[in-house]
Amino acid sequence: MRPFQIIFNPTSAAELSRMPKELQLEILGNFRGLPQEVMSTDLERFGKLKRAGKTLHRFRVGDYRVYFEKHELGLVVHRILGKNSLKDFQFRSSLPMAEDEALAENPRFWEMIEAARSGGSRPGA
Repeated sequence: MRPFQIIFNPTSAAELSRMPKELQLEILGNFRGLPQEVMSTDLERFGKLKRAGKTLHRFRVGDYRVYFEKHELGLVVHRILGKNSLKDFQFRSSLPMAEDEALAENPRFWEMIEAARSGGSRPGA
């Protein structure tokens, strides 16, 4: 079996580090079993957002959503957003459809993801 890495970009690492230790452990605990699933399936049980040839996956841990993408080494975590922050984002963006579809169609969401990739802050924050 090849090595599998879960890579937190600077933004997602900072988001995780600001959380209480118990919540950090809960979120990290939900990554157990993920290596086998990422390597052997199309991640059908996770939310999927596609745009311009990029695919992000989403899974929920309590009131948080973890956005990640497959990577040749494993996966890269781009954002860890609280439920309320995502609801606020949807409200501000006036998104009338299902969560994954709405986010996949919204350029501001992808700008936020790209800012996290480059280590910058979220636009408009």
